[in-house]
Amino acid sequence: MILDLIVTKTDDGYTSDVPKINGCESWAHNEDDAMEKAVELAMYYMKITDPKKIKIDKVRGLHEKRFYKLVIDK
Repeated sequence: MILDLIVTKTDDGYTSDVPKINGCESWAHNEDDAMEKAVELAMYYMKITDPKKIKIDKVRGLHEKRFYKLVIDK
């Protein structure tokens, strides 16, 4: 399974969002923390306990948005 992860730079930090999972969004002061929180939420919602089952691939980045793919081995 492959899901999109979108990280957006805001005035006060970064937001991250997995659009296919309702409510799977987070905020943090830096990009890495925002991504980590979104991945943890995705794991929770999908009932995945092993973090090795999720890989993150960077697809592209624009000025204030970066797009990643979560590759999930279920």
